[in-house]
Amino acid sequence: MLVSIALAGCNDHAAQTTTRATLVRTTIVQPRDRQASLTLTGEVQARFRADLSFRVSGRVIARTVDVGAHVNKDDVLARLDPAEQQADVDAATAAVASAEAQLRVAKATFERQKALIASGFTTRTVYDQAQEGLRTAEGVLEAAKAQLGTSRDALGNTVLRAEADGLITARNLEVGQIVPAAQPVFSLAQDGERDAIFEVYESVFLGQTDSRRVTLALVSDPGVAAAGEVREISPAIDAKSSTIRVKVSIENPPAAMTLGSAVSGTVKATAQKEITLPWSALVAAGRKPAVWTVDPKTQTASLKPVSVGAYEAGQVLIKGGLEPGERVVVDGGKLLSVGQSVTEEGGQS
Repeated sequence: MLVSIALAGCNDHAAQTTTRATLVRTTIVQPRDRQASLTLTGEVQARFRADLSFRVSGRVIARTVDVGAHVNKDDVLARLDPAEQQADVDAATAAVASAEAQLRVAKATFERQKALIASGFTTRTVYDQAQEGLRTAEGVLEAAKAQLGTSRDALGNTVLRAEADGLITARNLEVGQIVPAAQPVFSLAQDGERDAIFEVYESVFLGQTDSRRVTLALVSDPGVAAAGEVREISPAIDAKSSTIRVKVSIENPPAAMTLGSAVSGTVKATAQKEITLPWSALVAAGRKPAVWTVDPKTQTASLKPVSVGAYEAGQVLIKGGLEPGERVVVDGGKLLSVGQSVTEEGGQS
């Protein structure tokens, strides 16, 4: 009797410890059309920029503009001391006057020899010498006039003028400084078309985009937006930053998009069929990612390895391992084991 009572007690205990089904939340896998986007930060720059310099050397005696000043075409930016160039002009002017006097003498000599040879009172040799002297004097005068023109150009080049309407973005001279010829002293960003410049990592070009269209917006004020189109992609990778420079033309840029403004550029990728799951659905099978799936017939859990395409905020993109229509555990998977019975929250999710 004691043995029978003991066995009966063991059966009651086993009945009480029957495994209960684990409560989980699930979702049915359904691939959706997903259009990803990429946003990078760049800078607004003028499409046409020029480094301005003097064509002659000299000492700066005046500077009329500074960085940030807007100038019009032919506005004076700076002046050099013109004393040396003025002296060259004076010398060239005197050389022209001397050459003109020599030419008058040569012409008179030739005309006299021409009259004498017609009447037979001179020789052909003397006549030829007079003719040659006339041609030489004409050449000397032409050379003197050319030198005078060069000297006047040099004198005019002591004044640096703006080549176009635009904004001064850099300055590299001070009054009293000696500047050599062709050394850049101002940088001019010309008015008109604007570009947004981006430094893009090479991996970005591995994706497929819908078009070359880019949506631009000010970083400081996203409400100021404009449309753009990729105009130029550098064929070389920058050795220091390992990036590629991309220039995006800005269509009808707003007035607030001034030079040097930081802008964000967003481009959309080609829509693709992708399976997205929340982070909570992802577990590990050894060292590989996996998810828990539920068999709708037996209501038991099984672990299924998957391939992850990308990780994003709040979700993961599954590129392989799941089929449409499968039921995946998205919450409660940490308490599961293979073959365990589950109860889905609210019945079927």
